[in-house]
Amino acid sequence: MLLLAVPSGGVPIGYSIARELNIAFEIVVVRKIQIPWNTEVGFGAVTWEGDVVLNDQLVASLRLPSEVVRQCINQTREVVLARLRKFRGNRPFPNLKDQTVIVVDDGLASGFTMLAAVRSIRRKAPKRIAVAVPTASMTALELLADEVEGLICPNIRGGQVFAVADAYLEWHDLSDDEVMDYLSKGLDRSGAKRWARLMKPPSSHRGA
Repeated sequence: MLLLAVPSGGVPIGYSIARELNIAFEIVVVRKIQIPWNTEVGFGAVTWEGDVVLNDQLVASLRLPSEVVRQCINQTREVVLARLRKFRGNRPFPNLKDQTVIVVDDGLASGFTMLAAVRSIRRKAPKRIAVAVPTASMTALELLADEVEGLICPNIRGGQVFAVADAYLEWHDLSDDEVMDYLSKGLDRSGAKRWARLMKPPSSHRGA
């Protein structure tokens, strides 16, 4: 069993879960594609392998020109590559084949960043994938429901506007140094069969 945390916000949460469950702790670098005039909102995401998942409905509603979309994707790829170099260095990506993988972030707004991560992870042939987040919008959970075997979220919120930070009493954006500190303390252990009961059996077929 392995936990993959999405930096930056997912790292302290992933570290705490991994420590509690006594399992291996790693990161998976995924980043939302930011809207040029509102960097708090994304219209898709780019993964560490260069995969792109777009929120086509949002792109259409914003009337973003294709050239702007391409430019934003390329800028996001550069950020992802820089984070890979900083946070992973030359460390190889872990082998996920036949493993149960828990993917953690600090919350899900649209869900597209996590969706991109899950689809890239699925290609690594894990046995099961579970997503665990402290808070999420209902629409994000619905987006992910058919993509994973487990979905754990204790704080689910509705409404037209959702901000992950609104679910926290204290909130700040982690610096790269803080992320590196958590990674340096990361666990490399196995166990925690308690998660097995939270996940449905793996399906023999998964949609694209």
